[in-house]
Parts: sequence; C-alpha cells; structure tokens
Amino acid sequence: MLAAMRSAGRAPSLHNTQPWRWVFDGVRLHLYRDDDRLMTSADPIGRQLVISCGAMLHHVRTAFAVKGWHTDITRLPDSNRSDYLAVIAYRPWPDPPVGVQVRARAMDRRRTDRLPLYAPTGLPQFLRAGRMLVTPHYLELDLLDESAHAKLAAASDRTTAVRRYDMEYQAELHWWTGHSGDPEGIPREALVSDAEFSRISVGRTFPSAPHSARRGDLEDHARLLVLSSGRESVAAWLHTGEALSAVLLECTAAGLASCPMTHITEMPSARMIIASMLPHPGVPQVVIRVGTAPDGEPENPPTPRRPLTDILTMQHK
Repeated sequence: MLAAMRSAGRAPSLHNTQPWRWVFDGVRLHLYRDDDRLMTSADPIGRQLVISCGAMLHHVRTAFAVKGWHTDITRLPDSNRSDYLAVIAYRPWPDPPVGVQVRARAMDRRRTDRLPLYAPTGLPQFLRAGRMLVTPHYLELDLLDESAHAKLAAASDRTTAVRRYDMEYQAELHWWTGHSGDPEGIPREALVSDAEFSRISVGRTFPSAPHSARRGDLEDHARLLVLSSGRESVAAWLHTGEALSAVLLECTAAGLASCPMTHITEMPSARMIIASMLPHPGVPQVVIRVGTAPDGEPENPPTPRRPLTDILTMQHK
C-alpha cells in the first residue's frame, strides 16, 4: 500500500497545494479534503480543491490497479460531511488492462510544461483515447479551434488584470509559488520568465522566474482542450479531477506535454466565453494546453511532494 500511495502522491493539484487527507482503517481507504489548504481568494467555494482531490483519487486507483487491485469507489459517502469525498474498497485484479499499466508508468514522468510547445503529434488518436477515458466520468473533452486561442488569451488577460490589484489573491499566489526547497507549492525552477511567458498564447500569470529564454526560437503551437461537465456540483468537480488525471497521464504516455489551467475558469465571465466555444451545452471546468516538447532537453526535476506521513493516517481496527 505505501508504495502505491507514494506513487499516487504525484497527482497534480492547484499550485501543488496537495489538499487531501487519507485514512486507512485496515479494510478501506477514505479520502477527505483538507480545507486548511483551501485558497480562499482564488478558490472560495473549493471547486479547484475538489478537482485536485479527484486527480489524487484517480492516481490512487491507477497505482493500486497496477499492483493487482481493483478499486470500488463510493463518492460523497456521507451527505452530512462535506469534507468526506470518497471511500475505496479493494478486490483482486490480477490482469488490469494494458492502458492502465501504461498510465501507471507515466505517473512519475508527468510534468507540467509551461513553456512554448510544438503542435501535438498524433492528436486524433489521443483525442479518441482521451474521450473514452472521460466518458465514464460524465464529462466531455473538446478540442478548441485555433481561432479560439485569441479569445481565450483575451479572457485570460482580463482575469489577470482583475486579479492584479487583489492583494489577498496576490498574497495567496506568492505564498504558494516561487519557494524552492519546500515539500509543497510550485518551486521557482518550475516557473517561466517574462520573456518565455510572452511567447505562450494562453497561460497563467505566476510570479516571474529569473530571466531566461528557453526554447527561444520556438513559436507556441500548443492546442487547447476543455474538460466540461453537464452541471456544477461537488460530484462533478470530483469526476473532473479524475478525468483530468486520466487525460494528463494519457498525454504523458503518448509522448505529449501538457499544462492544466484552472485560472481561466475561476471567473464567471471567462467561463461563459469558453462555454460559447463548445459544440454542446456544458460547464467548462479545466482548460489543458497540449503540445510536443522539443527532443533532447534535460528532464525537469519533479515538483516536491509532502511526506506520506503528512497525508496518510493508518487506523487499523
């Protein structure tokens, strides 16, 4: 169990806050949201927090599957406890599908790539696989037309402008980003410089890294995907996180680079713009940049993670 949980701890989360708590009672594994890690300005209702917990939930399922265990999940098991998100029971699964095994191997290799990217290779095949992965979660995965990038960039810029003088938001952002050596948050070496950010069509504005011009000759040709739900609810957010995890791992397995962006769905006005671009009614939850990174680059170090003892409590009966 401990090895699987360590692997699953590589799950992505908003600003690498890792807002989850797990309790093993000797038989089942219980997932709780950690509201001490709620970003009250950026995420006051906890939508992104729950999405992060959903990503961890999927990582756990994947890590246990490759070890030969099928996971049966009950989501939101107690209507009287808003922090209690899921409970997992186990049964043997000696031969999980090849795709699960491939995605499990991708967990340690997945990185968020905030730099300019080439166009994604093998996009039609990836979209087919991605849509199969999100369908069980009652979500849609849509590829935005390249003409939509300018509208999304403008929406992203407006979000940034609104937030620029929000001191609480800025304090929160600086608390969680740019500090190397911590077991949480986004370290400085994972951020991009102003020069690098200026060559990305749509991205989240973080505190700037020291000047550098990585991929300076590369024009950004990443494509934008949208994960959307049929409605807005805690269950939909949890499913969104699970689907996001599956899509990001599939990206890595397919040799693609990815960068999930939830900031652009923080503001209602931006969400309406994204919704208008979808080919069906839906509630946009996450935008994902997908592309191909240049060959031959050194692998970025993994972002830090909290010790397992901080997120897992063993309560054997």
